[in-house]
Amino acid sequence: MGRTKDELLARLEELKIDFKRYDHPVVLTVEEQAKHVGNFGGALTKNLLLKDKKHRLYIVSALADTKVDMKILSQRLGLGKGGVRMAPEENLRQVLQVPLGCVTPFALFNESASAVSLLLDQGLKSKQSCYFHPLTNDVTIALSSSNLDKFLLSIGKQPAYVDLEASPVVGKDNPPDLADLVPTGALSSSEESVENPTPKAAPKINAPKEKTCLPEVKAKPKVSNKEAESSESKVPANNGANVEIFATDVLDVIFPLFLSEASKKLNIKEEELTKILKLEDFRGRAAPDLESLTNMFKNMAYTAGFHAGFDTMLKSGLGGMPSRK
Repeated sequence: MGRTKDELLARLEELKIDFKRYDHPVVLTVEEQAKHVGNFGGALTKNLLLKDKKHRLYIVSALADTKVDMKILSQRLGLGKGGVRMAPEENLRQVLQVPLGCVTPFALFNESASAVSLLLDQGLKSKQSCYFHPLTNDVTIALSSSNLDKFLLSIGKQPAYVDLEASPVVGKDNPPDLADLVPTGALSSSEESVENPTPKAAPKINAPKEKTCLPEVKAKPKVSNKEAESSESKVPANNGANVEIFATDVLDVIFPLFLSEASKKLNIKEEELTKILKLEDFRGRAAPDLESLTNMFKNMAYTAGFHAGFDTMLKSGLGGMPSRK
């Protein structure tokens, strides 16, 4: 179990950190949060949980209107293009131990998140107070960046403020400026298994052979390699489980259609329109969001399927279990 909201607020009071508390209904987006606290003078923030190819996690906390380009951020971290993307919800629950919509620097209060890197928008320093959820999204607290720093230092995190909208050249003579913020290690095996579960092989049981009266069943003839390959090729290798490929396929369909319709209505060649609108950059920014939504819907589907199967099992009374009344 992760730390609670009350434990966090008690720690802030213990550190004599000045903050204001606003209770409101549960919110999942910055827009919903703004309806309840937007008129109190604080700065709204957006908080992203990102993951790289080595399963290392990053929290990016920025002002709501700060533009965060994933490709540029990946290069600045020294991870190459597409090096970071939105982390799945499993990481949010298993590592940060907070529900959906509660990613903030305060999630680092949980010991399970000690290896998560934190990148803070330098724009936060220019605001008198900034809004964050304290481990739950039915409360918002407002505090200054200096008081946020005080909390982070108390849990052993050195605050790192960066210009998230900068686009410095990265190359042979210009090393990545944010490489020092890359976590030193990947997730532990238990955390990594959340995304890539490896089924354990069933133990072999050397049971004694028993004679039966059943007729002997002859083995089916072996299928040639060519036949096997042709039959396997009809089935997608990933069976729809690869979220990145799915997102790419969706964008491959949507963007050409959009480009074609916009070109006709604006009477501009598609090549020129692509350059004007910088569609490739937009596509790069849209892909992580689409992957995140796909992950969320996939998790919801898995959960719904599990409950449906479990209820069916109970109703049928399988395995000697009494059916639910």
